[in-house]
Formats: sequence, structure tokens, C-alpha cells
Amino acid sequence: MNQNPKKKSLGRGLSALLDSGDAIETVAHSSSLHSSTQHGGISQILIEQIEVNPFQPRTRFEEKALKELSDSIVHYGLIQPITVRRVSKDKYQLISGERRFKASQVAGLSEIPAYVRLADDKGMLEMALIENTHREDLDAIEIAMGYQRLIDECGLTQEELSDKLGKDRTTVTNYLRLLRLPPVIQLAIREKKITMGHARALINIDNPINQLSVFDKILDESLSVRDTEEKARSAKGKSNKQTSGGSAANYKEVEKDLSGRLASKVKVSNSGGKGKIVIAFSSDEQFRKILELLHAGQ
Repeated sequence: MNQNPKKKSLGRGLSALLDSGDAIETVAHSSSLHSSTQHGGISQILIEQIEVNPFQPRTRFEEKALKELSDSIVHYGLIQPITVRRVSKDKYQLISGERRFKASQVAGLSEIPAYVRLADDKGMLEMALIENTHREDLDAIEIAMGYQRLIDECGLTQEELSDKLGKDRTTVTNYLRLLRLPPVIQLAIREKKITMGHARALINIDNPINQLSVFDKILDESLSVRDTEEKARSAKGKSNKQTSGGSAANYKEVEKDLSGRLASKVKVSNSGGKGKIVIAFSSDEQFRKILELLHAGQ
């Protein structure tokens, strides 16, 4: 199996990590792999010996796509091996390929082809995040969270990150700025209610209240990206004085909007640019639902 085209498509950072000669661990003589075989560094590993990568940046898997991949595996086998690291004699941990791993479980496989590599936690996290942020099926927020984790947990600067990913620094910055959007807008991005084009327009609005106002117009009026950009420019062009003058009405709109989204009474208060948001709940169950909605946008 020729892996060179795959490496080139994933960017310089991942290629450098995966091309390292000491990254491959030989497992041909491991007594724990009773049915293992090796073909150019690929081993057959029992699925029950593999645990999910705790650093996995992907958080959601589309069931239909997972079922389609599972059906394909039943008929043709798993064409692209997963990548794991050995954590003990009979245990392995995923570095990348969780979707393939889950689909193989659904398909009823007892063992799976895998590259076995050496990686400490930091190296493992970096490898997983870099590979997964190149996946086409990740939503923009998942990509942004992956970028942020590379910065926070691997100690990379934005410049180093863009270099490893093989992407323009402006592109990396725009993804990271998505994480500053209000949670309800982040959730809409994840649910594909608005596009990345809409999101880029919204992140250019400094005031979160104005962001929410334009966001509501996108949904209510089915605004195109161009229309959204025009409204974003208009909202950004308002002076602080003008924004402050209409703040009372805006806060009421935000209260109404959040109350509807959280199915709970929300009170927003402001005084001299400082304030608070109070969310009411009447039971532990309602409290848990509110937390789930808020966390979904992170």
C-alpha cells in the first residue's frame, strides 16, 4: 500500500511526525498478538485490545456515514489501517482512525489492521489533532477546537501551528476566532444552520449583542453570505455611543432569544458596561438540559 500521496495531502507537520524512523514499533514477536501478521509495518490487532484515544478531537460521528462505512468494511474489509500506540503488553490506544475503528466494531470485526507507533502523550495528541483537523467531515468548530488544543496543550504559537498544518496563518486565526462567538452561534455552525461564510462575517462584529442580532436575521430572513457581510459591516460601523443608546432594547432581545433557546427564563442586567446574565431553572433535570445546551456550543 503506497502511503506517500496520503502523507503529502496532510501537510508538512504530520508528514514530519509520521516519517520519523523511530516512530514505528515492531510487534512481530509480541506474544500478546496471537493472530497478528505484519505487512510493511501493518499489524492485525484484536479490537478488544484497543481503547479509544482520550485526546480524540472529533466528538461526533454521523450515524448514516458510520453505517455506510461499516457496510463497506463488511464487503471489502478495512482498506486504510488505523494508527495506535502500545500502552501495555495487551493494550493499545488509538492515535487516529476512530471512525474506522467504530465502523469496524459495528461490522463485527474481531481484529483490525493498524500501524503501531511510539508516542508519548504530547506527541500522541499532536499527531491525532493534526491528522484529524485535515478531515473533511469535521465541522468548523471541531477544527477550531483542535487548533486551540494544539496551541494550549502542545505549546504551539499560531505561526508554528500554521506551518505544521501547511495552512495560511489568516485561515488558522479565523478558525480560532470562531470560539469567541456566543455558544448559540457556535451550535448553529456545528448543526450547519449557518455556513463558514456566515460565521466569518459574524466574527468581524465586535459586540456579541450585535452578533446575535445579525445571527437571528440570518435564520429569520435566510440571508445570503453577501447580505450577512453587509449587515455585519453596518453593525460594526455603529459607534459605542449609538450601541449604548439602544442597549436596553438589545438586552431585551437577547433575553427573549436566550429564553427561547434554553427553554428557561433569562434575565440580563447592565450598568456602566458591566452586568450579569441570570438563568432560572426549576429542577435538576432542567439544570442538566441547560448545561447540555451551553456546553454544546463550546
